[in-house]
Amino acid sequence: MRIRSILLCLSALAVITANTAGAVPLIANGNFELTTNGGNKQLSSRPVDDIHRTTLAGWTSSNGNDGGYNFVLDTSLITTWDSAIWIKKYESALDRGSVFASDALYYPGVLSQAIGGLTPGASYVLSFDYAMGQQVGFDGANLNNFWQVGFGDVKQDSKKLSIENGGFSGWQTSTMKFTAESAEQVLSFLALSNSPGAPPFMLLDNVDLRADVPEPSSISMMMLGGFGLLGFMARRRKPAVR
Repeated sequence: MRIRSILLCLSALAVITANTAGAVPLIANGNFELTTNGGNKQLSSRPVDDIHRTTLAGWTSSNGNDGGYNFVLDTSLITTWDSAIWIKKYESALDRGSVFASDALYYPGVLSQAIGGLTPGASYVLSFDYAMGQQVGFDGANLNNFWQVGFGDVKQDSKKLSIENGGFSGWQTSTMKFTAESAEQVLSFLALSNSPGAPPFMLLDNVDLRADVPEPSSISMMMLGGFGLLGFMARRRKPAVR
């Protein structure tokens, strides 16, 4: 009976191993490339026919009245006057295409997406890239700007970013773990700051949410241990030769 139980456990681990490498991403348009009315524009909280506004597919941007002072920016234009928001300095080793941008001090709006297909009580891993730059036409240091991330009723803060006058923080990667409380929850991002400063723009990209599954190496070790235990038990059950 014990051997049968161990075999069932090993079968379950094999299924988990098969699914670990390809954990299903749950975020739609996490790189902000899909828009309803073109990129490099200020966001609206609702579909619009204004050529200067757009919305992000899968996301909602709102400060309660409008889309807030939130933008989707083209990084190929971000340091030029052609950009919807002209950032003094920008650096990236990767071609990031479009990024979400929000001023933490001037009517920031909440960026949110409803996530379905969750398992209540299960753990999920959220990762995203973020940075901070300063808008052209303003001077002064920007201190302690961060993303407040909500998942259902739980909130976590990213590491705070600070830059000198005209500086750029460089891209950082944040990883957070959340436990689902229901089958559908809202994921949200809000740019915040603990200190006043010249207009800072928090940038966001590559948002990804997946089920938290064991590392393949850990599962392999567990399976090896299980097979070893099976071998030991089988040897003990083998009748002695006289």
